[in-house]
Amino acid sequence: MRILFTILVCGLMSWSAKALEKPNILFVLFDDMGYGEPSCYRPESSFRTPGINRLAREGMLFTDAHASAASCTPTRYGFLTGRYPHRIGQYGVLSTFSPPLIEPERLTVASFLKKNGYATACIGKWHLGMNWGRPKVKGKNKGKKELEIGEKMTGGPNALGFDYFYGFTHARNIEMVIEQDTVVKRVKAVENQPLMIARAVEYLNQRPNGGKQPFFLYFPMCPPHKPVVPAERYVGKGGGEGKGSYADWVYQGDDMLVQLLDALEANGLAKDTLVIATADNGAAGRDYPPLRDNKGSIYEGGHREPFLVRWPGKVKPGSRSEQIVSITDVFATCAEIIGRSLPEDAAEDSVSFLNCLLGKQVGPFRVASVQQSGKKSFALRKGKWKLIDHGDGRHELFDLEADLGETLDLHGKQPEVARELAGLLQSYLDRGRSTPGPALPLSHKVSLDEVRYKKK
Repeated sequence: MRILFTILVCGLMSWSAKALEKPNILFVLFDDMGYGEPSCYRPESSFRTPGINRLAREGMLFTDAHASAASCTPTRYGFLTGRYPHRIGQYGVLSTFSPPLIEPERLTVASFLKKNGYATACIGKWHLGMNWGRPKVKGKNKGKKELEIGEKMTGGPNALGFDYFYGFTHARNIEMVIEQDTVVKRVKAVENQPLMIARAVEYLNQRPNGGKQPFFLYFPMCPPHKPVVPAERYVGKGGGEGKGSYADWVYQGDDMLVQLLDALEANGLAKDTLVIATADNGAAGRDYPPLRDNKGSIYEGGHREPFLVRWPGKVKPGSRSEQIVSITDVFATCAEIIGRSLPEDAAEDSVSFLNCLLGKQVGPFRVASVQQSGKKSFALRKGKWKLIDHGDGRHELFDLEADLGETLDLHGKQPEVARELAGLLQSYLDRGRSTPGPALPLSHKVSLDEVRYKKK
């Protein structure tokens, strides 16, 4: 498989397009990182996050960026498709051996960029399902947690726009390593992430001075998600004031970001590479005030994320943005950067924030943003207002400018605002999109409880 990897990379370097016309794109996804863990977001944090802090110094820090959901799988779907995950009825996470979640005909940011001349690679955690080589038995493949070396699967990254995949499918089978569509080895959990970052750095090392073809590298890591298995070199070095191995695991994740940034520099790629780093949901079981709650929650602690962008010569170093951004917006932003239009039936919940990056945005770039939780709760954010529909008849309205901790429910005191936001949310649900364009067919219909919003 190493020969295959080298052939792929060498072939990609022969591309004839002008590299400077399209930037390389590196998208780094932390798993379960809370908004309050990096010290550039919460100065009193004792976690060591020099890599994230470096991006904040060298690029733009977004203060109001959000995952599309409060859990792993739905957010990854939202990122790759530019589409809210409730549109296919996905609220929770996939199990270890689930079938593919993304429809084979669905355009992804990877397949879109590939069609427009990019080399594409996914190295790390997939967690969006595959077609497995043998039938499932009670949730497992013949009772086993892992497939045998050499067994194959389909419907994964290679079927959805990625030229190259090296990774694993789920945190519960982190020991099983897949290359392209084949199981190639089994390792100890503690060995997995060093393997992933080594392969990602190797991918960048094969592209000195950019080669001729721009690349899109998606690096979804495991830290700080369980299993918490920091490598020996990180043990005792994560800070975290008594957080122990968890802090070391956070630090290892951050150091993988550093290794990627250093590899870009070493290979002369940094000046032509757009780097985005964020996370898929809030911290697991850890609250970071003033944000309320954590992973799995529809409150801010469940989906407000660190979100940092570096793009030398385009993004002002040390800048900050208070724009409301969703991870779904990456797709449309990439499309605008390369000057290509999106089909009307793709990335239907993605809005470009390119003008934000360039310092040209005046006013909000999107009307509103939708988040969801695994309990089928929805939130709609418009300006300072956030409406929550819990899916069980309970509704809340918060003014996040005055009450970021979501402590004072204004639903009863601001009925007109609540009705307006509820109507907008329902229209997004009914039209199959939240962007301009024709209404799209619904594969999963959601109806809010409208009783609470009717005028008396």
